[in-house]
Amino acid sequence: MDQSQNLSHQAGQATGQAQEKASNMMGNARNAAQSAQQSCQEAGQQMKAKAQGAADAVKSAIGANK
Repeated sequence: MDQSQNLSHQAGQATGQAQEKASNMMGNARNAAQSAQQSCQEAGQQMKAKAQGAADAVKSAIGANK
């Protein structure tokens, strides 16, 4: 293999490695976004349940459940 072929081979390897790293970073970012979305959904559900509990407590206190 002459010098230009060797340099071309090394450039190809570097390109492949860069593409793999970029793909891994995108996968990690996608996983982080999904995790954040799930956390937000869970927080929203907890807030909704607490609000419903508070509303039920007020209704019970004023006798509106009858």
